[in-house]
Amino acid sequence: MVDVEHLSDKAKQDFILVESAKRGDQSAYAELMDRYRDSIYYMMLKMVKNQDDADDLTIEAFGKAFSRIDQYSPSFAFSTWLFKIASNNSIDFIRKKRVKVTSMDTGMTTDDGETIFFDARSNTLDPEQTIIHGQKVIHMRMLVSKLKPRYRELVEKRYFEELSYEEIAEELNLPLGTVKAQLFRARDFLANMMDKMKEDI
Repeated sequence: MVDVEHLSDKAKQDFILVESAKRGDQSAYAELMDRYRDSIYYMMLKMVKNQDDADDLTIEAFGKAFSRIDQYSPSFAFSTWLFKIASNNSIDFIRKKRVKVTSMDTGMTTDDGETIFFDARSNTLDPEQTIIHGQKVIHMRMLVSKLKPRYRELVEKRYFEELSYEEIAEELNLPLGTVKAQLFRARDFLANMMDKMKEDI
């Protein structure tokens, strides 16, 4: 049996939610996100000083943590693990931005730490990198095409057309919160499809 006595009461509650999430309980994922979404967002905002980037990084932090949920160990609190993932992802984003790596966003990070971008435009890639990068984009577009229409449209507008959340909400006549929530779900679906694709390779 896993020893969680060293954890705080809140961390113990988190551990129970994590165990439920590992068994596929979607409500457990939702509750974990509700518990830490605001805290992660404000940490991201403090680091990157841009609301859209902070939104994206918050979504990525949860997407990355949830795709790696089986790797979580209760030797420390789930919140510590989650904040470390979010912080590292933000640091990577800042570093890439600083060296002017061209991307629509920070992309999606796979289980082995590789960041896959949604576009192939970069002035710093050599021919071999360009080929590899182009293959990744083809894979991403293939995965996006398999999403349900409403999710596919949102992802295409956000990452291929580079529209802001506000522009998407206005164009599709949707509440801003709905756009953000559905984009999170779309990216979660993409992360799951990427994991399955990796398993098949």
